[in-house]
Amino acid sequence: MTTRQAFLQALCEAQGQPLSGEALAQRLGVSRAAVCKAARALRAQGYRIEAASGRGYRLLPGPDLLTREALLAACAAEGWAPAAAEVYPELPSTNLRARQLALAGAPDGTLVLAGGQSQGRGRLGRQFESPAGRGLYMTLLLRPHLPAAEAVSLTGRAAVAVCRAVSRLCRVELAIKWVNDLFLHGKKVGGILTEAVTDLEGGLVEFAAVGIGLNLTTLPEEFGPALAGLADSLFPGGPAPCGRCALAAAVCAEFAALGPGFGYLEEYRARSLVLGRYLTVLGLGEPFAARAVEIDGLGRLVVELSGGGLRALGSGEVQIRPAALGFSTAAGPP
Repeated sequence: MTTRQAFLQALCEAQGQPLSGEALAQRLGVSRAAVCKAARALRAQGYRIEAASGRGYRLLPGPDLLTREALLAACAAEGWAPAAAEVYPELPSTNLRARQLALAGAPDGTLVLAGGQSQGRGRLGRQFESPAGRGLYMTLLLRPHLPAAEAVSLTGRAAVAVCRAVSRLCRVELAIKWVNDLFLHGKKVGGILTEAVTDLEGGLVEFAAVGIGLNLTTLPEEFGPALAGLADSLFPGGPAPCGRCALAAAVCAEFAALGPGFGYLEEYRARSLVLGRYLTVLGLGEPFAARAVEIDGLGRLVVELSGGGLRALGSGEVQIRPAALGFSTAAGPP
């Protein structure tokens, strides 16, 4: 950690209370002159750092800055450290950048964060609206050594991690629509796109790019026509109660706290938007009607088929439909 990063972390942890230059120098193991230099450098990046004679330094509320220093300071405050971190004003796609890094040998726990995406993507090749400064756009690169069949656990685990972080920092409770959509008051506010490369011989996931997109302050009119009335933000028009770096760090810390495997399932089920609801199932051939019964121990959605019988869905997409519309216990299975 650089002096600037450590200085910023100390001010963030102080939560607006002043810290003397002498105390900071001792904590950081540097000279008072180095502390002054770090303060000047951070002010040049846009941070509002007050220096009062006899009181010391304190961080004042200011713009939601997206810098590597801010991200690493937020991660340290959460007690989680990325193996490597990259922060960009804008990228075509954080998932794309993470995949490039993975192919170049980047380690497990590499984090990519961007202020905006010009080619943000969702599942099934859909576009994910990613206006600059309006949302959280991040990808966590993992090398999990999981069987390919268990890769779905990464998406579910990330969904719960986002819900926990948003609850803790924003005091907002999100729901999850299987398998990767995040909802608030019946509208989509975010999603998760996990892209994995599998070792065909060993059957294990070589690496996975877990992309997270969360609408924070995007206004309704900023969404494209295809999303009108369907998408929303946590705090339309803003401001959000926490910075993007703080939220990204909290998501990663919560993800790590959940641990590997399917330990996230109890909370995932509790936040499910689909259990007990009638659905249209897409992406598995001809669409068909079903009713969501449970989420099993492998994270699959178990549905009751029209006409009877159960089916466990490990992939595909579901749309919630009016109760029982197109669903008949007398009809044959689709």
